[in-house]
Amino acid sequence: MKKRTEISALGEFGLIERLMGTVGDDAAVIADGRNFSLLSTDMMLEGVDFDLTYFPLEHLGYKAVTVGASDILAMNGLPGRVLFGLGVSAKLSVEDLEQFYAGARRACSELGMEIAGGDTRASVTGFAIAVTTFGTVPKARIVRRSGAKEHDLICITRNLGAAYLGLHLLEREKRALREVDDPQPRFAGYEYLLERQLRPGARKDVVDALTGAGIVPTSMIDISDGLASDLLHICRASGCGARIYLDRLPIAKESYALAEELNIDPVVAALNGGDDHELLFTVPLGLQERVVQLGVGIEVVGHITAAGTGAALVTPDGSSIPLRAQGFETV
Repeated sequence: MKKRTEISALGEFGLIERLMGTVGDDAAVIADGRNFSLLSTDMMLEGVDFDLTYFPLEHLGYKAVTVGASDILAMNGLPGRVLFGLGVSAKLSVEDLEQFYAGARRACSELGMEIAGGDTRASVTGFAIAVTTFGTVPKARIVRRSGAKEHDLICITRNLGAAYLGLHLLEREKRALREVDDPQPRFAGYEYLLERQLRPGARKDVVDALTGAGIVPTSMIDISDGLASDLLHICRASGCGARIYLDRLPIAKESYALAEELNIDPVVAALNGGDDHELLFTVPLGLQERVVQLGVGIEVVGHITAAGTGAALVTPDGSSIPLRAQGFETV
């Protein structure tokens, strides 16, 4: 009998390593004269990555561009073109797709990108979006996951966990209003969390600021799977350990408020929530002052440690909690 291994036995990152041999960078790298061409691909599936019950199609188009662009930015590159492969179910109209592309064009306009084409097919399993994004980076400025060194500072942009909590808020209201004729969701005070889930922005401003200051990070990654998982990617690729500090994690006040209301640990949301599309990067210790003064919301949350020391969250009392990767789960 042919051996059958369930995907759930490996998890997302174990599956990638089994199929590809290793977990690579955020984008593929192709030599092109003085520059590297960058290429990334992402999938977004209805019922897995988004719910059209509450996800406006214009926002979905915007987010689809963000997802791809963020991969290019995580290589210290600039995104230029995007292609969409769409699987379209019968419940979507022409006007719905126009809204999707309106959001995508808006994101492209903000990032200096263009939609270069794509393909559309019928789907019997819901709306499916394949995003292919192209970008470039000068060879001298490319940043991979594998360059972190002992004593480097661990930096993240803006706060974490807000997108995850925004999703929980949307799901709560969906359940509460399922049988209500005139639904009035309770979103007041949490608009920021909704925006972080429904319409996150790619951090081109951070890459522009680093470039303008002449700073090239030693490693970088897009925070899409959660801080813990993505920091572990850097540790594996760079052959190092890491320490991040609980009292340095930037968590928005709205995240604390909703987490208390929903009985969710805001630190767990920040470490494992994912979908933030912020940037996690490392720089040499001597660059700390220059980095935090760039004015684009960069926070220093820890440092890189020697190989074999593992990755851990350090609490204010000095206790260390090992970081664990999450990744997707199959049902």
